[in-house]
Amino acid sequence: MVTKNDIEQAHKLIAKYIHRTPILTNTSINAMVGAELFFKCENFQKIGAFKIRGGMNAALSLSPEKLANGIATHSSGNHAQAIAFAARELGVKAYIVMPENAPAVKVKAVQGYGAEISFCQPNQAAREATVQKIVEATGAAFIHPFDNDRVIGGQATCVKEMIEDMPQLAVVVAPVGGGGLLSGTALGAHYFGENIQVYAGEPEGAADAVLSFKTGKVEKAPFVNTIADGLMTSLSERTLGIIKTYVKDIFLVSEEEIKGALRLVYERMKIVVEPSCVVPLAAVLKNKAVFEGKKTGIILTGGNVDLSAFGEWFQQ
Repeated sequence: MVTKNDIEQAHKLIAKYIHRTPILTNTSINAMVGAELFFKCENFQKIGAFKIRGGMNAALSLSPEKLANGIATHSSGNHAQAIAFAARELGVKAYIVMPENAPAVKVKAVQGYGAEISFCQPNQAAREATVQKIVEATGAAFIHPFDNDRVIGGQATCVKEMIEDMPQLAVVVAPVGGGGLLSGTALGAHYFGENIQVYAGEPEGAADAVLSFKTGKVEKAPFVNTIADGLMTSLSERTLGIIKTYVKDIFLVSEEEIKGALRLVYERMKIVVEPSCVVPLAAVLKNKAVFEGKKTGIILTGGNVDLSAFGEWFQQ
């Protein structure tokens, strides 16, 4: 289990590599929900996403011997960028496995950090098999996108900052894919907050976590089809165990509800966010009674957007 001290040490370790991102609020959106919402803007983070926190912590925690042959991972985009960035900062090679349908903006960013990319079929088995071959061939150290205590500890620094800056928070909402951020958020809220409830938002088009939460075992989504490309991954035993213990509930949202929340953030807050990022807001808007009158923190996870998709997302 990731401890309070692990998170504190992670925060110190990664401090010079990350931004302490701002917290924004919006009067119009608050009025729609009937609550005060505070948005932690990880879309302004280095690499454009919170993933730098966990990826950097995991890379910095490796011994020089383990780092010598480089680092490797599989990711649809933001964790890939985090590991590529970390490798560049540490002067080692990065080997990244990405699904062939990964957003072009994320592929270009990974290439820009100097990583070597291998593409695979867009499913978990293909990702894992491809990265395993690379690790065996190169001796690179594998950093899992979420099933890794150092990654979880790094992600938890996001909510730690939120609580330090907004100690009166009653609720925090995060999106859930593989569960690295959600489990880190749940642990961080437990260690650093006072009776903070943690909820998650998940797309109906990648609804594995909500099933896993109900049955208590890792489940697969009935189908995977969502614009929230960062949330297509299933939980691990590690992340599910933390989520079952410390998360209050997981809310599903439709594609139309995700698009509605995306439009709302663009039109009312004037900031660039990606679809996965607004799933928690969509969940809050759909379940207003749960959040009414509560000071609610929402983690806006990233802003790495494929601009060519705008026409599809926002067509009337």
